[in-house]
Amino acid sequence: MAEKDLISKQLLKQIAIDMAKYLFKLDITDAELLDTEFQRIENRRVDLLLQVSAPEHYVLHIEVQNDNHPHMALRMLRYWTDIALAYTEQPIRQYVVYIGSQPLRMKARLETPDWSYCYHMIDMRQIDCKLFLQQGEPDALVLAILCDFKEQDARLVVRHIVQRLHDKLANDAHGLGNYLRMLEIISSNRNLQQLVAEEITMLSAIRLSDLPSYQAGKQAGLQEGIEQGLERGLERGLERGLEQGLENSRHLLLMLLHEKFGILPQHTQQRIQQASTEELMQWTQRFIQFNTLEEIFNHK
Repeated sequence: MAEKDLISKQLLKQIAIDMAKYLFKLDITDAELLDTEFQRIENRRVDLLLQVSAPEHYVLHIEVQNDNHPHMALRMLRYWTDIALAYTEQPIRQYVVYIGSQPLRMKARLETPDWSYCYHMIDMRQIDCKLFLQQGEPDALVLAILCDFKEQDARLVVRHIVQRLHDKLANDAHGLGNYLRMLEIISSNRNLQQLVAEEITMLSAIRLSDLPSYQAGKQAGLQEGIEQGLERGLERGLERGLEQGLENSRHLLLMLLHEKFGILPQHTQQRIQQASTEELMQWTQRFIQFNTLEEIFNHK
């Protein structure tokens, strides 16, 4: 859970102004990050603190929450007093963005006979994923995995996210790897981790095999290094599938073959449906080495 919190907070820092506009409906044209650590006897660190300077002037406090904390309202009140003491002349606006897998149960208000306190609560599961998909930036694309897919098929949405990340970061392999890792980590909050792994593996295999350098290396007999890297990626993807069950492995192989060869013959589909784990592993490895279905399924 700590890793998911860390990743999601890093993402939020990159799109804080967009979140304020689209999730919180705030009119912001200029803002800067503020120090998030406050000292009492112990250190207290908020997730995200922004100084908003236009068109209004106030401090924006955002907390990212991965579970239903039983005393979240008290925590937020404590944060409010820390922020108010540090920025005595400014209004404060507070938001909790809930990304957890369980239904939201936290309350956004405290009531006593003498006073009341409240803040804003955003449940990411209630946000239409199109809100972030339309932004098109990598951080927004990753956060879309936490949102409501409405009537759309989950696999198609995940495939769209993975493809857009590949397109956006085609010239930044390191950045692409970081965003795909973030996507896998937070997708577990929606039980989509296996689906994400399959789509990443499939698209990576297809994109690498289409590279001009791959084809040139193949003609020159120099593609061994590329094939080894591709094979390792496929093996990792297949291992994830095997851990979740034989059916996932069959589905992954069918997707790879369909992307490369189009509609598969009926007898080929039947062989895959009836295959053992060992056969699926063998055929997936041959997918790297050979260019015809005959070679993949009947090579001696």
